[in-house]
Amino acid sequence: MKNILPALQTHLDSGTTTLAWCWRITRADGTAFGFTDHDRVLMFDGTEFEPESGLTASEIRSGADLSVDAQDAAGALRSDRITEADILDGRWDNAEVELWRVNWQAPSERVLMRRGAIGQIRRGRHAFVAEVRSMSQLLGQTVGRTFQASCDAALGDARCCHDLEDPAFRGAGTVIDSLRDRAFTASGLGGFAPGWFRFGTLTWTSGPNAGRRAEVLAHDRSDGIAVLTLLEAPIRPIGAGDGFTIRAGCDKRIATCGQKFGNVANFRGFPHIPGQDTILRYASSDGRHDGGVL
Repeated sequence: MKNILPALQTHLDSGTTTLAWCWRITRADGTAFGFTDHDRVLMFDGTEFEPESGLTASEIRSGADLSVDAQDAAGALRSDRITEADILDGRWDNAEVELWRVNWQAPSERVLMRRGAIGQIRRGRHAFVAEVRSMSQLLGQTVGRTFQASCDAALGDARCCHDLEDPAFRGAGTVIDSLRDRAFTASGLGGFAPGWFRFGTLTWTSGPNAGRRAEVLAHDRSDGIAVLTLLEAPIRPIGAGDGFTIRAGCDKRIATCGQKFGNVANFRGFPHIPGQDTILRYASSDGRHDGGVL
């Protein structure tokens, strides 16, 4: 049930309306942006809604079965505040969205039509389509622990309890040369064994990617120089002299937890849980598969 102000209801009943759509998008970093399909700037609740931003909305679909309702906001990259680099960089992922129906002659007469979050963003050469998911998407998220052989904690979090700021598990380096779009050689990591930072995280401290974090896919060494490969290529090219900090990675196995981190007491997996091999076992004459109790 929408709570429509009497003044707006009177305007709707008049038969001649002056209505516009307004989107307020709040990114994860707390920055709020306003957009409208009206041809003039609208202002309410401390947000300035930019006109002619290129955003157009699809129909609003709502159901009563708790499924995730969705709406698309399509547009061209006309706004200086929406850049392709920021979209590719993930700055708009899961941003909170409010969709308002506003009387542009009197912005105080408005009604909130939808609240949700940005889901999948599809990009073309000159335009983008952002999926706006309703709040019911939260009901489809997994809650609680997962019973699996590997650890389900994030390395260094409150459940893992391991200190990644320890110099033995943290390094600082500088890019020497870029090998590919996501691989490069680096100085400053000669004291670490190959593979030490595999599955770890890298945070850029200087250069065009400063402040962004990436996952490390591989850590090798050639002639005493570290060779790092990232899981995904950064949005902005990697260049010589770019600085970064890097933290050790974990493959979530109990053997690694013990040998590399000495942290088995905080291992959050179930290493002795039966696996697929238990289901596929069969009786044989080798003495190990005789059909008896395991």
